[in-house]
Amino acid sequence: MCILFIAVQQHPDYPLIIAANRDEFHQRPTLASTFWAPENQLLAGKDVSANGSWMGITHTGKIAALTNIRAPGRDRSDAVTRGELVIDYLQQDYSSDNYLAKISANKDAYNGFNLLYGELDNLHVYNNYEDHHESLNKGVYGLSNAMLNTPWPKIDKGKQALADYCSAPTPLNVEHLFELLKNDRPAEDEILPKTGVPLERERLLSSIFIKSVDYGTRSSTVLLIDNNKDVYWQERTFAPDGIETNRCDFQFAIKRNIYKR
Repeated sequence: MCILFIAVQQHPDYPLIIAANRDEFHQRPTLASTFWAPENQLLAGKDVSANGSWMGITHTGKIAALTNIRAPGRDRSDAVTRGELVIDYLQQDYSSDNYLAKISANKDAYNGFNLLYGELDNLHVYNNYEDHHESLNKGVYGLSNAMLNTPWPKIDKGKQALADYCSAPTPLNVEHLFELLKNDRPAEDEILPKTGVPLERERLLSSIFIKSVDYGTRSSTVLLIDNNKDVYWQERTFAPDGIETNRCDFQFAIKRNIYKR
């Protein structure tokens, strides 16, 4: 997962809105979102190569999502797969504080990541390279391949669009959120971030929706939780040319959360 836009208590009907794109190499085998057997309590897509995931939610309302940190030269070939962090948090009985202590203690085992984790009213983001933790209070947030709310052009663009959608007088329409996620306009060269990759790569990665033959936006996911704690999840997957190839929808009510904070 390479970009998330998050609105916490910004819409009158949906106290939590997450709009997210997963960017990955097209050849990496992936399974679309579904409830994972045998318990069928965890809804997530699956990275078949490492049996991890980039984003998921449980029937009890635990949420996790992952972005990689772009840091050329720092990645290690022997690092533990980052996708296990999402599944570990969602499948185990961790409080938020206990999980923060665990991932902080083991931060050097992984290449760079940001992990969004928690529940509807108790969300956090942890960055392992900076060993930095931040709780998400009321507001609109953008998370990509640097620190939370780093002012890259695509982050600022997406945050503004999400804020506008949340404040509009008309009922929220998920198509507007998917339109946000499908924005493939790159940033102008003069405002491109400088992350250490070649200029052509920087241009490619500067759009919210990424299209190229080998690497790009594989899927878009919209997660809504309403005032009744009903969950709506839709995932759309894409071919390298950006054409939609699959769509799946899930709706369920959050059960009483047995996890203690």
